[in-house]
Amino acid sequence: MPYLIDGNNLMARRIGFKLGLEEARRRLLEELAQFALIKRVRLSVVFDGAPNPFFPDGAKYRGITVFYARRGSNADERIKRLVNRSRERRTLIVVTSDRALAQYVRRCGAQTISAQEFIGKMDEARSIAEEEHRELQDDIRAWLRYFGVEPEDDAP
Repeated sequence: MPYLIDGNNLMARRIGFKLGLEEARRRLLEELAQFALIKRVRLSVVFDGAPNPFFPDGAKYRGITVFYARRGSNADERIKRLVNRSRERRTLIVVTSDRALAQYVRRCGAQTISAQEFIGKMDEARSIAEEEHRELQDDIRAWLRYFGVEPEDDAP
């Protein structure tokens, strides 16, 4: 199931803007890429404002498609156009806390979740991945002990 994310809306709740716009966008993209990898989902994000010169409109960043509001418009209008053009409306999930945009998206047949709900999904996915990583590391140590290899044996 693909996600279409209201970037500034999510960024305001997750990252904040104290770091500056470009750094906040980069950090959000990093977190979204991690979520997409863990959950094996496709993500697109739409930001308000001018495009980043390193990530032009429609560019991919670690599997995330990055869009920007058109000049003289806003991300909500761009999201509406993307939803209207989508062939996957029934499975599309739009992440926004903007009520008017969420109502429009639902009328088009897509699903919505709030930015806060999505943040919960991101945190849950990261926790599960971290737990799986710890379990894998424990398994590796157990197998190394089974074969008589101690961690210090690998040290140079």
